[in-house]
Amino acid sequence: MTYTFWDFLQLIGALGIFIYGMKVFSDGLQKVAGNKLRAILKGMTSTRFRGILTGFATTSITQSSSTTTVMVVSFVNAGLITFMESTGVIMGANIGTTVTAWMISIFGFKMQITSVAMMLIGVFFPFIFFGREKLRNLAEAMIGFGILFIGLDFIKNGVPNIQENPEMFMFLDQFTEFGFASIVIFVIAGTILTLVTQSSSAAMAITLVMLFEGWIDFPIAAAMVLGENIGTTVTANIAAVVGNVYAKRAARFHFVFNMFGVIWMMILIDPFLMGVDSLMSYFVPESGSILHATSEIGRANATLALSLFHSVFNVLNVLLLVGFVPYIVRIIEKYQKEKEDTQHRLQYISSGMMSSPELSMSQAHKEIQLFAKLIEKMHFSMQGLLFNKQNRQDQFLDKIEKREGITDNIELEIAEYLTKISSYNLTEDATRRIRGMHSMINDLERVADIYFQMSKTFERMQNEGRELPDPAMKKLNELLDLVHDAVRNVRENLDKDNGEINLDKSIAIEDAIDDCRDDLLEFHYAQLEKNTYSNEVGFVFLDYLNRLEKIGDHLFNVNEALAGVKVKAAYERVIEERG
Repeated sequence: MTYTFWDFLQLIGALGIFIYGMKVFSDGLQKVAGNKLRAILKGMTSTRFRGILTGFATTSITQSSSTTTVMVVSFVNAGLITFMESTGVIMGANIGTTVTAWMISIFGFKMQITSVAMMLIGVFFPFIFFGREKLRNLAEAMIGFGILFIGLDFIKNGVPNIQENPEMFMFLDQFTEFGFASIVIFVIAGTILTLVTQSSSAAMAITLVMLFEGWIDFPIAAAMVLGENIGTTVTANIAAVVGNVYAKRAARFHFVFNMFGVIWMMILIDPFLMGVDSLMSYFVPESGSILHATSEIGRANATLALSLFHSVFNVLNVLLLVGFVPYIVRIIEKYQKEKEDTQHRLQYISSGMMSSPELSMSQAHKEIQLFAKLIEKMHFSMQGLLFNKQNRQDQFLDKIEKREGITDNIELEIAEYLTKISSYNLTEDATRRIRGMHSMINDLERVADIYFQMSKTFERMQNEGRELPDPAMKKLNELLDLVHDAVRNVRENLDKDNGEINLDKSIAIEDAIDDCRDDLLEFHYAQLEKNTYSNEVGFVFLDYLNRLEKIGDHLFNVNEALAGVKVKAAYERVIEERG
């Protein structure tokens, strides 16, 4: 035996280059797609068949069905799509993953693409440093594409030669003589291989190389492909562990759907493989039978046949089971029962990151929308505390205190999530948006703190038996209504797409808050001069005014961060337009 441990390490290194190339290729494509990828995923909500097309397109872009299904699990967890809507995308992802197999079979075994890959890297490498952002992203994708096929060539060269190392062939060959049991063994082997590589594409590439090199024959390779279809569901199920019940259901559906497909295919595998063999003999007659190909041309054509098997199997599985999806969904819902989510748990962000920074930022943005909704609830509680005369003050005090504690946790968790996103190689626009989100959550948390401080001031006055006179409360309510307008304006702007924020309304509300505060200051000094209330009570009234005006400032800062415009520039633009 001439194959040494160092040769094995080189094979592992070659696999690492292949997986790294695929990651660079996938990341570059996702950056090029940017908002388009987000738009594609938004298109998944109409019909199941449109969802299938969406899953196919997204997997073709990301070059990984695992990536697509993790995205889908995250979207279900985020409430962007329902569990039922996710099923079509998951089925489409199974078909989309076959694109990688065709790409490897055609370019990796039918063509000598290594020299082309090197040339591709040489052409696009300069644009990494000198091109515009879109061109840099495209260059990154093309370099990843080149690295991918260089890694594949290294794998082909790193696999031990059977003639020189017959012991290895004998090791595999001893498991191929058990008939149907052999199919089961290699289905399990394919599953394990996908779990180890954490990539169905990498597992498929290894299977294709083993088939091309003659390590395994076509039926065994087909069995491994079936196992890889099971193995690819594990990543999504791991991602769903930290998700809500709907995310878990989506991940379970992926597993159940693929398992059903593997079971019926294992039962019909012999006639199915003969059908694939007949198709190949018809379209490529010179290759002969691919079931036990021995010549290099025959084995190269066998890799094409394996890609054909992979595609036809996944398409047929979708066609056979698409009508039974509601029944499968019902079974999963019965098994995965809905439970109450805890109040402190974020609804949209799980600890698992989505593969695309754009989609991860979308999750964070949805969480900020909920943050603003919580702030509005605190505002209502503050109004209830000040103006409700039905002895419910203790309830309002408890609500404000509890929600202030929740906002502290929300700010911390969103900030940590945004920091994780920042570890990606981000576009300039994405970096600006993440900084803006950091600013937003900081301002929203400060608003919550101010409401809490106002509630403690009210509680202290209540304990001391003091209260503001009715004229002062009516004036204070005017300012509270304007602050509520500012809260609603923030929520409306958060619902808009990035870049569509108009600050004119925000500036008008901010001006109205400042003017009202100034009017109330005049009222305050007039009351002191008339001895309507004491200095101690007057200080509380003044404290309320200043705090509410500060809330208006923080809310305007949120709008400013959403629009990506500084306060001074915004005012100057409005003044210029009015003048």
